[in-house]
Amino acid sequence: MADVIPFDQREGSLWYDGKLVPWKSAQTHVLTHGLHYASSVFEGERIYGGRIYKLKDHTQRLFDSAETLGFTIPYTQDEINAACQAAADVQGIKDGYIRPVAFRGSEMMAVSAQSTKIHVAIAAWSWPSYFSPAEKLKGIRLEISKWRRPSAETEPVHAKAAGLYMICTLSKHAAESRGYADALMFDYRGLVAEATGANVFFVKDGALHTPTPDCFLNGITRQSVIAIAKARGIKVVERHIKPEEMADFSECFLTGSAAEVTPVSEIGEYRFKPGTLSETLMNAYADEVRGVATVTA
Repeated sequence: MADVIPFDQREGSLWYDGKLVPWKSAQTHVLTHGLHYASSVFEGERIYGGRIYKLKDHTQRLFDSAETLGFTIPYTQDEINAACQAAADVQGIKDGYIRPVAFRGSEMMAVSAQSTKIHVAIAAWSWPSYFSPAEKLKGIRLEISKWRRPSAETEPVHAKAAGLYMICTLSKHAAESRGYADALMFDYRGLVAEATGANVFFVKDGALHTPTPDCFLNGITRQSVIAIAKARGIKVVERHIKPEEMADFSECFLTGSAAEVTPVSEIGEYRFKPGTLSETLMNAYADEVRGVATVTA
């Protein structure tokens, strides 16, 4: 990690509150409400060959998340779409990652934040796939987190809100410290939910089974993979999945903008063998995002 350049010390520019600014000058005060009270929403987007995949869908979710947290983004969705592209273009990023974030400012420092200004920043950087195709087909190892996804009556679970990721970081750090790549999280009922930053799918008798997203994000990549599968005549079953059912599944994979489609070989005591269906969807998704094939979700 010694060679990794800290994100506040990188060169170039990013989009901040309506204009491109020098990267190192895009600073926010330490007494910002978003830092202390997690009043922040964000998106994670991939750009392939200069095209941001499902940009409008991501921007719509950013606005929906902000509305859920009770604040209004002071730009139109078209302006944010253009800003995302500008942030990538100014850095010369053709294949990488885009991070829009909206948050309450420093005008008030208390739980109440009615008078805070809403800030928006968008940065882009090169970010290759988490894993190479060969590594993906070996399958990654997950442990089972001790933390659980909360009820929709407890947290704004359908917003991509910063505060909801605290237990994700805790879970992933714990997993990595024990040699795993990630962790699978159950929900408040003890049902299978998702990984720390990706949705999960299983394969049984040629059909896909995936948890109903009633207390976690219905990921944009998740929706794309479901559409791709259905277009190929693959049955998709969205339902509640009990942990012990994992013993009956032959394949497993994760989906997310960062993870893309990544097969899994192990979750705790359960074992899977990445196979034809996982590989097919991994390759089909890679074609989809690069415009080789188009499937409308």
